[in-house]
Amino acid sequence: MKKLSVLFAAVMMVVSVGMAKAQKIATLDVLGVLNAMPEKKKADADLKTFLDTKQAEIKKKADAGQAKLKQYSEEAPKKTADENKAREAELQKIQEEIAQMQEKAQKDLQAKQEVVFGPIEKKLNDAVEKVSKANGYEYVMDANSPAFLYKAGTDATAAVKKELGIQ
Repeated sequence: MKKLSVLFAAVMMVVSVGMAKAQKIATLDVLGVLNAMPEKKKADADLKTFLDTKQAEIKKKADAGQAKLKQYSEEAPKKTADENKAREAELQKIQEEIAQMQEKAQKDLQAKQEVVFGPIEKKLNDAVEKVSKANGYEYVMDANSPAFLYKAGTDATAAVKKELGIQ
């Protein structure tokens, strides 16, 4: 009986090792493929323009606040305490507005990234799926992942780029 269980365990190990070796695993340079996609390049340029516009608006508001601060600081000795207190409140309000503008710009940028990169991600995933099915890959892993300890699988990057029509 003991020999039978040892034999069964040995057979299971051989079968499981055989199954593990039968799996086709490929790596993919996801970042390299994305950076080669014209859609990604256009999206990056659009997002940079969007961000530059938002930063210019915030800078304009901040510069106006700095000018008022300088003016109020110079005039403070000539003004009454009530006027100085009102000016302090006004400057505080400007700081809060700038903080709100920065927060809104960050949220708007994130929303725009999701809208712009959604179709690009879908296109890449569809190409990876098509290449994987065509080549019999059971797993495709990102070649840039720090989780890899050893990389010797098939590299699917060229096939995915070909599927996307980029080089």
